[in-house]
Amino acid sequence: MFESIPFTMKVNNLLTISALALSAFVIPSCDTYTGQGAGWGAATGAVIGAAATGDVRGAAAGAAIGAASGALIGAAVEADQATRYGGRPSGGYPFARRAGSPGLYQSPYPPHQVYDLRGVPSGSIIDDRVGGGYFRKP
Repeated sequence: MFESIPFTMKVNNLLTISALALSAFVIPSCDTYTGQGAGWGAATGAVIGAAATGDVRGAAAGAAIGAASGALIGAAVEADQATRYGGRPSGGYPFARRAGSPGLYQSPYPPHQVYDLRGVPSGSIIDDRVGGGYFRKP
């Protein structure tokens, strides 16, 4: 009734699934909540899809479904984070400008304070305590 799957096929499937899961974390858009949700969803979906079906097609379908679900959850988290700052302005939050060294950004509000934003995800909302207002890291 059940056929045994050759060992090399199992290893190849495992390598393919691992590559799909890890590739989700290489995407640069994973800096935003939506991107992080999509990345984690794709990785989790690939593992669950592979475990449920035992083949690469199941892993790919699981990754696609997981990415879509994770992106929706990430977008909801991002919207929730924006409400902490008194709602989004009609034109959106302005973006900071790069200030020479990597990781340093200049506020769009006078007196254009420079902030060290290394480690802060792209698209995050930053509180400019000197100029007063909020801006996004590009």
